[in-house]
Amino acid sequence: QVQLVESGGGLVQPGGSLRLSCAASGLTFSVSTMRWYRQAPGKERELVALISSDGGITNYADSVKGRFIISRDNNKNTLSLQMNSLKPEDTAVYYCNALFIGPPFTNTWGQGTQVTVSS
Repeated sequence: QVQLVESGGGLVQPGGSLRLSCAASGLTFSVSTMRWYRQAPGKERELVALISSDGGITNYADSVKGRFIISRDNNKNTLSLQMNSLKPEDTAVYYCNALFIGPPFTNTWGQGTQVTVSS
């Protein structure tokens, strides 16, 4: 089982940057696909970015492509999301997610961190 704790959220002006971190505990982090999701008020949770277990494959939502960078450090059990050129529409609660095919299959969520982009 993997436990996930996000940090790094806050209030930032449009055009600014933030770096989110996700600290993982448990033995399956290095073999888990890691993902960042976000959920804005009144909207469904959406996938922002994902990274494969070895970090070799990354994928991004069209809305953040070219602005956000996902990365991981399997030695430190940490996942990061560097967010640049932030826009008001990036305002949401951001969640870290770990997907381990297993067996056993596990899909673990963090508690979320608020990101607010506003002047």
